[in-house]
Amino acid sequence: MPIKENPEMSRRRGRVVVVGGTGYLGQHVLQAFSETPGASHFDLAFTHFSNPPPQSLLHNSLAFHVDLRTGQGFQAISDTFGKPDVVVNCAALSVPRVCEADPAAAMSINVPSSLVNWLLSFEVNNTLLVHLSTDQVYEGLKSFYKEEDEAVPVNVYGKSKVAAEQFIAEKCSNFAILRSSIIFGPQTISPVPKSLPIQWIDSVLSKGNAIDFFHDEFRCPVYVKDVVSIILALSEKWISDGKQIQLLLNAGGPDRVSRVQMAEIVADVRGYDKSLIKSVSASSIDRGVKSPADISMDITKLIQTLGISPISFEDGVRLTLASEAKS
Repeated sequence: MPIKENPEMSRRRGRVVVVGGTGYLGQHVLQAFSETPGASHFDLAFTHFSNPPPQSLLHNSLAFHVDLRTGQGFQAISDTFGKPDVVVNCAALSVPRVCEADPAAAMSINVPSSLVNWLLSFEVNNTLLVHLSTDQVYEGLKSFYKEEDEAVPVNVYGKSKVAAEQFIAEKCSNFAILRSSIIFGPQTISPVPKSLPIQWIDSVLSKGNAIDFFHDEFRCPVYVKDVVSIILALSEKWISDGKQIQLLLNAGGPDRVSRVQMAEIVADVRGYDKSLIKSVSASSIDRGVKSPADISMDITKLIQTLGISPISFEDGVRLTLASEAKS
């Protein structure tokens, strides 16, 4: 691909917009950009829609109300903040059952057409778009999918994310698409309303009640701060080097684990009775949406491209539970 230099980067602060900044990953990304060494080199902004911006996020960044379905609100960013150097798109309708019930909403929100069209409206269109995709683009019939494997999603959520990837690859010249697995880690500065996976497992096991977990659904859960490190590395590389990229990366953790194994690791770390963990088949429960069985991912390309090796699931669980104890 042609390499285009971006000399203006060295003369001013980098502008970063986090789309979906009030969500779980979005808050962690904003926090990392504001706290990273050299943070004074970044001007930060974020978008929100369903949740009002908490005061804790407004300390270091500007907030903009944006409707991704219509694009309303993007012009205000142009007028007030200016053209961004990096946009991190964390916004999505990400509950598969909700997407299945309303495919039109899933497509209108998850395919970032209004966001991309806004970026294309600038006279010089060289903003780096870091877009969060999902492991659910894979069919789930084997282990450790590679980026070049065919994307054959089995539900609307996965289909909307494949459509987003194709749209970005067709329209954008400077992008990184990250296919993330289950993202877990500490709670955010402003707690999000959704249930967090490790905290939920810890909560139910701590009560001493037996609970069912699937033994035949496999994922590569990834610690949130590893995902953030990937996003920071891509952003800093573009802002400092000015070399455009077109990149697709699996962004999972190194371990292929079932829900049962996830629960067992939490039990081991906490010292809970593992007999509380009841192993059941995913086929025994109707969740209102088809779920792929094994969408574990090969992350060799991620490690080779960025030199980032995500931590093990057990280490991530220990860090997550340690952070909960402090809060």
